Order: sequence, then C-alpha cells, then structure tokens
Amino acid sequence: MTIPGLRFIRARWDILLAVALVGLSFVPGVARQGLELAGLPDRPLDLLGIALLVVQGGAVALIRWRAGWALAVTGAAFAAYQLLGYPTTFAALGLLVTLVAAGALIEQHRRLTAVIALSAYVALAAALLAFDVHLTIVDTLTFGMLLAALWIWGSWLRSQAAARRAREVAAERDAIAAERSRIARELHDVVTHHVTAMVVQAEAGGYQPNLDAGTQAVLASIADGGRATLVDLRSLLGALEAGSSDSRAPMLQTPDEIVAGARAAGQSIRLRTHGEPRRLQGAAGLAVVRVIQESITNARRYATDGAATVDVTHDEHAILVEVVSSGTGPEPTSTAGGRGIVGMRERVESLGGDLQAAAQGDAFVVRARIPL
Repeated sequence: MTIPGLRFIRARWDILLAVALVGLSFVPGVARQGLELAGLPDRPLDLLGIALLVVQGGAVALIRWRAGWALAVTGAAFAAYQLLGYPTTFAALGLLVTLVAAGALIEQHRRLTAVIALSAYVALAAALLAFDVHLTIVDTLTFGMLLAALWIWGSWLRSQAAARRAREVAAERDAIAAERSRIARELHDVVTHHVTAMVVQAEAGGYQPNLDAGTQAVLASIADGGRATLVDLRSLLGALEAGSSDSRAPMLQTPDEIVAGARAAGQSIRLRTHGEPRRLQGAAGLAVVRVIQESITNARRYATDGAATVDVTHDEHAILVEVVSSGTGPEPTSTAGGRGIVGMRERVESLGGDLQAAAQGDAFVVRARIPL
C-alpha cells in the first residue's frame, strides 16, 4: 500500500528541500550551521542578505527541471553572500546539493559546465584572498576539492543510474528475443507441417492415372510453390530465432520465375522488361518480388481468367513495376486473407517509394516505384 504523504514527498522532494534550507536559516541554534569560506566581519542581515539567502536555498527547487541553472543561481548567490560578508546561514548548503544534482542530472555540455564552475570558483577564491587576510591558499584548495568531490559523486550516481538502465534494457531485449524464439519454433512446427503435407499431396496427386496435362501442370506448380515457400519460411524464421547465426534473406525469385509459376498454374500473364535488368537483392529486391506476387495473386482472384500484364522498368535509381489486370480488383483497404494492397504500400513506402492501386476503366492497375 502506498501512503499518500510518501508519494507527495517523492514527487516534491526538491521543493520541500528548498523550503527546509530556507526555513532552517531562521531557526535559532540551526541558522548559523551552514557553509562559510571567508572569515570576513559579519555584516548585519538586511533585505539584500535575506534575498541572497532565499535564493541560495530556494534555487534547489529548480534541480529536476534545470540542474545547470540551479547550480549557476545558487553559486552566484553564494559568491555574492560571501563577498558581502553576511553571516553564515543554513541555506548555503544549497550549493552542495546543487553540485551533486548537477553532476548527476546535467545531460549536455557537462565539460563546459565544469570548466565554467571551476573558473567561477577560482575568481571567488582570488577575491576572498584579497579581502580576508586570514584566508590561505590551502583553505581555498581544500574547499575547492570538497566541491569537486561533490561533482564527482554526482557523476558517479549518474553512471550507476545509466548502468542500471542498461541492465534493464538488456533484460527486456533478452525477454523479447526469447519470445521471438518461442514464436519461431511454434510457427515452424505448425506452418511447416501443413505446407509439407500440401507438397507431398500435390506430388502424389501427379502420379494418379488418367490425369490430363493441365492438371499435372497445376499439381506440379503447387508442389514447386510449396517448396519455395518452405525455403522462405525457414530463412525468415531463422532470423526470428534468438542468437541465430542464420542471417540469410528470403530466397528471391526473378519476375520471370514468378510469371512462369503463375502460367503453370493456368494464368495468362504477359511480362515485359524495360531498361537494363539488374539483379534483385536486399529490401528493394524483396519489395519488387512481393509487389509482383501480390498483384498476380489479386489478378487470379478478381481478373477475368486471371489475366494480367506485368511491366518492370529498370531505372537508374529505382525499379518501376506496373501490373494491369482486367476486372475491378480488390478494395484498397481490404485485408481479407492477408494484408494485400495495404501491406504492399507499407513495404514500398518504408523504402521511400510510392505505390498506387486503383481501378481504371475496366482494368485494375498497380503501380509501384521502389528506390534502390
């Protein structure tokens, strides 16, 4: 159970600490238990002294939002308070608090902040040495080493927090990798089993007597497609395995192979290639293959007799794919049976390309530009 008061203290500890530093500066017996560098004659505490006192302790409230500014404001107020010879107060301890906080919380320009703080302290020490004949260089060096130690302590706290965050991230990464490995094993067991059974049945069906040539070609195409799917599946699942050394990309088919497979399955597909053909590889090559495959699949479902024309243009900086099929085609937002056009568009746009898919008259046209 969380106590509301404790929750408030955790959320507002900096403000409460600032109030305590300022408040204790006016409590008899505690007020003079502070921080003093020079032994100048005490100057009566006037309105300016009270203002500097409040700033020294109150700037602690800025720590969580602006640790660098909190250190600068507290340091400047402390220096002015010391140079003017006001009596020691509890609020001066705010300088120590902001030093530790700055060492722990400042994200940018840490070295510059340290150099500025050191320069400011050297200037303050030189001024106090000129005013206070009893102050020695050893005293200023000792006090400076104390301040430096507080900064180093804050930096150590920062490094410990960073190491703790790194361990948490590593643990989360290991948990994700273990879950991916488990999913990969389950997918392998389930999908591979069914695809293998499909291949075996298609091959066995091809040996049945009294089959015409068209049926045999269809069964052979199913078996070939199943085997290609198994190769892709094993490569993709290998990438999911935690700690897997198998970094192979899915086996890429060429447009000719994709079209040949569709023709073997009975589709009427026409392929035209423009420009200097290049080898399909990497994410761009995979995007070209998936766009052609998905477009031909859509043609099989929606086009008349599954007919389609595929144009592949090899440009200097991109590959252009256009697939024109008869019929209206699927709805652009449809995801039935797969991600369809939405998946194609996301894949192409992730590479900086663009894809349009829409009905044009009696035809359905898919146009994709895939940057290399």
